[in-house]
Amino acid sequence: MSTAPKPIALPVTAVTCLEDRAHVERTAVLDLEPGVQRLRLGPVSALAVDRTLHAELTADHTATVLDVRIVRDWTPRGPVPSADEDSALRLRVHALEEEQGTLGQRRDRLHARLDLLGRLAADLLREIGEGAGSGESEGPRWARELDRVDRERDTHGEQLRTVEARLADLADELDRTRRAMTLAEEEPAELVGHIELTVESAGAGPAGLRLGHLVPCALWRPAYRAVLDADALTLETDAVVWQRTGEDWSGVRLTLSTARSSLATDPPRLDEDRLTLKDRTAAERRTVDVELREEEIGDLGPATPVVGLPGVDDGGEARVLVSPAPVSVPSDGRAHRVPVSAFTTDAGSEYACAPELSPLVTQVVRFENRSGHALLAGPVDLVRGSGFSGRGTLDFTAPGAAAELAFGSRDDHRVVRETEEFRDSSGFTQRTVVTRTVRLSLSRFSAPGEEDDRVVVLRERIPVSEVSAVEVRLRKEACSPAPDAVDDEGIVRWDLALPPGGHRTVTLVYELSASGKVAGL
Repeated sequence: MSTAPKPIALPVTAVTCLEDRAHVERTAVLDLEPGVQRLRLGPVSALAVDRTLHAELTADHTATVLDVRIVRDWTPRGPVPSADEDSALRLRVHALEEEQGTLGQRRDRLHARLDLLGRLAADLLREIGEGAGSGESEGPRWARELDRVDRERDTHGEQLRTVEARLADLADELDRTRRAMTLAEEEPAELVGHIELTVESAGAGPAGLRLGHLVPCALWRPAYRAVLDADALTLETDAVVWQRTGEDWSGVRLTLSTARSSLATDPPRLDEDRLTLKDRTAAERRTVDVELREEEIGDLGPATPVVGLPGVDDGGEARVLVSPAPVSVPSDGRAHRVPVSAFTTDAGSEYACAPELSPLVTQVVRFENRSGHALLAGPVDLVRGSGFSGRGTLDFTAPGAAAELAFGSRDDHRVVRETEEFRDSSGFTQRTVVTRTVRLSLSRFSAPGEEDDRVVVLRERIPVSEVSAVEVRLRKEACSPAPDAVDDEGIVRWDLALPPGGHRTVTLVYELSASGKVAGL
């Protein structure tokens, strides 16, 4: 049984992107022959997880998958590009090498010339010695010849030193250029994977192959774009996808899931939880310890965080979103936005302020989720009449549930908050009464031409007691104006109508009354 030398193309046709990985599905049509045969398919990403490989065959005749595995090998480097496609670094190397060769030849000629001048000077000195010994005297000629030889030796020696200095500079520059070209142009060998599929077929004919596997280096997160136009809100749901799997996803069916496939590999840790009972001491019987604490109020409650796997808030249930059209995501590690859904609905808008948290008046828009799927927690690009106005955050919202978005603060409003506290202890009843007064000053700075009143919803809070020994009472007769509503969570609300350039002052007064045995108030 031999393997076909030419691999069969096995493109990616569908991808299910998870929080930190992706499930890739590939399809191909195979031309099978009777008997057992081994096929080579690919190339595929070398990051494919071997133990998740799964292959299925569909054919008119009986065909069975006997074995499927992934094999990896290093592909050699590509050929050197032609002269017409040379880069600037490669052209610079060619120019330096050519100049280096020319200067090397000139250096050899200068060395030969200096050797010849040295032999000529030696012959001239020998002639002078022989002539002086035989009584001949040609002093002027000998002097001229020696001067000419010395001048030529000095000239050629200076040229040789210049050439050698230039050759040293060329060698250093050529070494640096070659290192830069190595780092910039020479690609290392690439690790490529192929699928080896062993099948047994009862007859000849085409068969459909469906192969799937997991691959790391891929993830997605939700993102939104909210456009506010008068009383209508358009919310577009996108998926931001990153992938660096080594192969591009071109025209694939994309499914987005919040399932955590690796969560089952980390079972919960079981620790001992011992409960012990003990009698209260006399001091504990005489006193009641209380303390003030902050507690967040939620309708559904936040999702339980997963330690070590920060991801999407899906409300504790795996959610699946499907892209309505085929998408292409290149393997470049960058963020790519994929449209998922969009809807337009009526939206109610109010100007709200909670001075205890922030002195800003914010435009809050409330709407109903009509996308047909759950809106996962994620960032929102906010767009209104003047264009892009900022970025907010959308919390998890179930289908059909109400959601709200803050479209930024209003620069033409200002809120100042002042607090006072008065403590009184009565010796006869041994009760402590703490009276707190909160004054809020709200101002509106209007542009010329504004005439309509603007309703600002102002919210403050009072403590809520959980023990009978501490009582909280709102003094409505001392509040100015009287609150429009007070809920069970201690949120006091006023709906204030401000005319252009208007100013309102709100006073909130409440009492905390505790018996003498209460400590910590």
